Amino acid sequence: MTKICIYGLGAVGGLLAARLARSGVAVNAVARGATLAAVHEKGLSLRETVQGQPVTTQHAVHATDNPVDLGVQDVVVVAVKTTGLAGVAAGIAPLMDEHTTVLSAMNGVPWWFFHGMAPELASLKLDSVDPGGALSRAIRPERVVGCVTHLSATTPAPGVVQHVAGQRLIVGEPVGGADSARSRHLIQLLRNADFDVDPAASIQREIWFKLWGNMTVNPISALTGATGDRILDDELVRAFMSRCMRESAAIGERIGLPIDADPEGRHAVTRQLGAFRTSMLQDAEAGKPLEIDALVRAVVEIARQLGVPTPEIDTLLGLARLKARVAGLYPDAA
Repeated sequence: MTKICIYGLGAVGGLLAARLARSGVAVNAVARGATLAAVHEKGLSLRETVQGQPVTTQHAVHATDNPVDLGVQDVVVVAVKTTGLAGVAAGIAPLMDEHTTVLSAMNGVPWWFFHGMAPELASLKLDSVDPGGALSRAIRPERVVGCVTHLSATTPAPGVVQHVAGQRLIVGEPVGGADSARSRHLIQLLRNADFDVDPAASIQREIWFKLWGNMTVNPISALTGATGDRILDDELVRAFMSRCMRESAAIGERIGLPIDADPEGRHAVTRQLGAFRTSMLQDAEAGKPLEIDALVRAVVEIARQLGVPTPEIDTLLGLARLKARVAGLYPDAA
């Protein structure tokens, strides 16, 4: 039986943990605080809508705040906010040996992004998401299988996960494809857990495409407090978002990840989601650190190294970062 650990029982990690447990997998988890206490007391609660009716189920998860308690795992799913990755780097070692696979399921540009891509990109640095290379030393990129999530969930209370929409996951190897034994195994585990899982020809391209779509609406929602519908219904804001997206597409072209879509077409798809509250807006309202580095700063960092001008994204980064700093949700400048 696969020994699997979910590192972080937030919205996505909690949804993965509950669904895997329901499918018959013995799930371990690293959690903390009120979430850990709630899971110890009554298990992990999953709220879903089934055939139009709300359903709540409880699932047994072996959770601890000390990875040493769990020992070496076959699979570790890293599903924390990117602002928590430094803690993962410091704590993950007891869960891993040379055979452990790490499934990376997070927003934005990950620390392993350029692994397996064109050799000329190997010199590009991602200090915004991997300061000093600490993450790459703790979780070597060759251990990683990437996962892009196209779903939404919330945590309305400690130890409670609410599935909101979407079932789709995309899984792939950083070196390309998803036909390795470990990727096939992960895809089957996730399909057994009632997710719609697609193998990726290029997981980096899937990451960049998702980032292209959400790197603007997330920080703008945190800046304004607006839901997605109000953001996209403002023609000036939507035009600004489109200009940022064109700059991001130009970067993608330079790194071999072209975007075969139009910003207005993407806006139309996003507008269909209605009055949704982005994850960054939810974090801002909850007083949690904001994922500005992985979603915006990393894009600017890559552009600087390639010599691609990004005046619109620079403006977005500056405003979002300043707003977050004033609120105490992003570190002040050194």
